[in-house]
Amino acid sequence: MSKGKESYVPFLLSLCNLVLRSAGTSPGFEGRITNKGLDYACQEGVAVLQEELAKIQLPDFSGSFRVKALGKVDYSFYSLNIRSFQLPSSTIAPIPGVGLKVSISNAFAELTGDWKVKKRWLKDHGSFDLKVEGLGISVGLKLGSDATGRLTATTSGCGAHISDVRVHISGRLSWLYNLFHRNIESAFRKTMEGKICEEVNSAVSSQLEPFLQTLPVTARIDKISGIDYSLLEPPVATNDSVDLKLKGEFFSMTHRSPPPFPPPALDFPLDHDRMVYFGLSTYFFNTAGDVYYRAGAMDFTITDGMIPKEFKIRLNTSSFGAFIPQLEKLYPNMLMVLKVSPSSAPALTIAPEALSLSPEVDVQAFAVLPNSTLAPLFVIGASTTVSAKVTVSSTKIFGSLKMGRLQLSLKHSDVGPFSVQLMQTLMNYYAASILLPQMNARLAEGFPLPLPDHLQLSSIVLQPHKDFLFFGADVQYS
Repeated sequence: MSKGKESYVPFLLSLCNLVLRSAGTSPGFEGRITNKGLDYACQEGVAVLQEELAKIQLPDFSGSFRVKALGKVDYSFYSLNIRSFQLPSSTIAPIPGVGLKVSISNAFAELTGDWKVKKRWLKDHGSFDLKVEGLGISVGLKLGSDATGRLTATTSGCGAHISDVRVHISGRLSWLYNLFHRNIESAFRKTMEGKICEEVNSAVSSQLEPFLQTLPVTARIDKISGIDYSLLEPPVATNDSVDLKLKGEFFSMTHRSPPPFPPPALDFPLDHDRMVYFGLSTYFFNTAGDVYYRAGAMDFTITDGMIPKEFKIRLNTSSFGAFIPQLEKLYPNMLMVLKVSPSSAPALTIAPEALSLSPEVDVQAFAVLPNSTLAPLFVIGASTTVSAKVTVSSTKIFGSLKMGRLQLSLKHSDVGPFSVQLMQTLMNYYAASILLPQMNARLAEGFPLPLPDHLQLSSIVLQPHKDFLFFGADVQYS
């Protein structure tokens, strides 16, 4: 093998590796736009196109024609103004492997303007009305993604055809129009067909592309995390929908690194009642848990000041002395603090019947010495089952947790052996009245869904499936 060919080998191997890795990547967040959703998008898009077409600037038309008795006569049509442009009927269809095809039929337009003729001593002028009927427009849209994972759309083709153009002119010599009407109507038809496709291409680049650019690729949540919503691959058009596979991954704002687990495959149902459907994988939720766990944001400190005044058992060595005989002797009448930290990142399990977590945490107790330093007392391991509930609003996804009864075990003690079972009720109270409200308060703030500007969801349905949440919605553009 020659040296030149040898130099291609590493490149080909790395390319194959990239293709293989990409092919096996499952999304953390999957979206589907159904035919119902495409129809709504088509209506909104055609309404915008209709406004743009009404602004078309047509050039003046001028030329000459011969009349047997008069010879050569010069004419001019100018000050052309579109009075109305209507696109009453439109359809959109996904073209598998290509993108979308938009078809507009039975469109019509009305124009006004001025005209004049000139032949030395023969002059006349007046106004005219022009009607365009049987206008059909066919537009191909190629869907793709750019280097940042944003959705893109470009025109892959445009065709416009006008069946009938009729001009009615007024003026003393309007009868002359009948002598050259075919030429002028043909010129009108040809120019307008070209202008329509120019305007379509312009509308895609100036209206549709900027709108798609508002689809978030990343969303900052707080100083700790953000969400990556970039496309893993270009959108896929099928006979019934357009499917989008998004990374759907939380990441650290300070140190981004790959999650220690892969996303599961999603068995996406074939529902079509709603305009859009989304699949939120356990990967989406569990990357959030991993990021916040690594950042230490799931560590909590409980102090006596957090406990309601009416609660009789205080967070001090005097109260805990009832459960731990040696505590009051070693650290008499001192305040305590409890530091709660998960022993691993929490993992959400999604099944058709329920959403749940099984967190395991360490509860480390300290006595607050007179010089404000902390003396270690004991470490208790706590495990429980937590049921989760997810809801979706017009723009956000929310969560809430409900905690089961804690199971306790003594991991280490600096104050002698004691029975953790005596603390069962107390620890359950701390968890339910202090820790859980803090977690639910954060989840109630919600996380943004990857929606373009001015788009909101309605008529939302939510279903849990194996390893992912499936929800559908209609959309409204405002």
